[in-house]
Amino acid sequence: MAVCARLCGVGPARGCRRRQQRRGPAETAAADSEADTDPEEERIEAGPARCSLLELPPELLVEIFASLPGTDLPSLAQVCSRFRRILHTDTIWRRRCREEYGVCENLRKLEITGVSCRDVYAKLLHRYRHILGLWQPDIGPYGGLLNVVVDGLFIIGWMYLPPHDPHVGDPMRFKPLFRIHLMERKSATVECMYGHKGPHNGHIQIVKRDEFSTKCNQTDHHRMSGGRQEEFRTWLREEWGRTLEDIFHEHMQELILMKFIYTSQYDNCLTYRRIYLPPSHPDDLIKPGLFKGTYGSHGLEIVMLSFHGSRARGTKITGDPNIPAGQQTVEIDLQRRIQLPDVENLRNFNELSRIVLEVREQVRQEQQEAGEGPAPPREPAAKGPAGPPARDSKEPGGGAEAAEQSGSSGQGQPFVLPVGVSSRNEDYPRTCRLCFYGTGLIAGHGFTSPERTPGVFVLFDEDRFGFLWLELKSFSLYSRVQATFQNADAPSPQAFDEMLRNIQSLTS
Repeated sequence: MAVCARLCGVGPARGCRRRQQRRGPAETAAADSEADTDPEEERIEAGPARCSLLELPPELLVEIFASLPGTDLPSLAQVCSRFRRILHTDTIWRRRCREEYGVCENLRKLEITGVSCRDVYAKLLHRYRHILGLWQPDIGPYGGLLNVVVDGLFIIGWMYLPPHDPHVGDPMRFKPLFRIHLMERKSATVECMYGHKGPHNGHIQIVKRDEFSTKCNQTDHHRMSGGRQEEFRTWLREEWGRTLEDIFHEHMQELILMKFIYTSQYDNCLTYRRIYLPPSHPDDLIKPGLFKGTYGSHGLEIVMLSFHGSRARGTKITGDPNIPAGQQTVEIDLQRRIQLPDVENLRNFNELSRIVLEVREQVRQEQQEAGEGPAPPREPAAKGPAGPPARDSKEPGGGAEAAEQSGSSGQGQPFVLPVGVSSRNEDYPRTCRLCFYGTGLIAGHGFTSPERTPGVFVLFDEDRFGFLWLELKSFSLYSRVQATFQNADAPSPQAFDEMLRNIQSLTS
């Protein structure tokens, strides 16, 4: 009778056509007269039609199972032997690979190697799903940006590198650090891609949900025949795009050599901590995200711009010995617009300094009146070549309103750096949309005696901004990282804020 339910949708009810075929004329007439009753009343009497999944044809079960999340399918396999057999159908797992992980390869080719789509899903994609997304390697003060993605039938960890200094507008560079793939049915293979001798044996350990580590099991593949000198020259060409002889600044040479010595200690084992892209809000001044910025002798670094109500923060994803990765390099007060003087007066550094220091004094007085504790001490002189960070949290209001009230309407105002202010990149825009008061972090080597100093945040357009460090007489230009990152959105604003606190605490 359940088969009957599939065919006519009525089942054991009195109007079933299959039952009518077996009745005599009298029974049929009686049934027809009963069929004239109110349909709603008949449904109440008959009750809902019942049909077991076990009775559905296999092709329909395949379609149903293929639409379910892959994580639910193992439970289905335990229901009965029939479900278990159907769940070996590759069509189901091919669809799961495509819809959940974006695998667009022709997975049917896997049959030649004896690897099924079910193997790809269970032993590769599902097993390593927790490492997909953006990560910051724990390389002392230098940090970094790792993007782990599904690439064809591989999972690859790409290390993203800033362009060569000082070309902040150039696209990011990237190189593979590891890859995972199925060479045979039994398990996935992890390969280290570091060095110049090709893929070799590696290992990945998922420490916890938001942390994992990689280890190279054949570090001899990282060594070069010419020894450390050749390794340094090769690293220098890749990292800076030049030779040491091309870098005339002695202090910059010292910083470069120090970075090579420090980072080369981590070529066999690294730990990564998850980072999220900042959430976006309609009131944000511009779209938040990752930016490349100039940092004097330290070269280009990656900064994350995020908005927190009336304030914006720039957090270092890569860092340097002065201001390490994870620290807030700049903070912008979006409620304190700065109206720049005309171009001729703007060239006078003392005039710009006077305007900014007036705003700083106003902030100090308002903090005292609001009972926020004693006013911060006046900033001392700069503490050597600093990288720069920022400050506070979330209130309603913000940049979008300021942009509308600015009257800029796309034209903006002329902008030029004051005489005496240095900039690694002289190719900055000569027109800006808005300027705000902000603070930047400077410190001595080893993040000693960090101090927040006043500065000016300069918004050029949707993809470029700058920060003028008043104390250092230095200007940093930032350009947006034009890349799409999957599996990088924070599950909630609270999770993003917690992530910021975590990466900052590592270097505080």
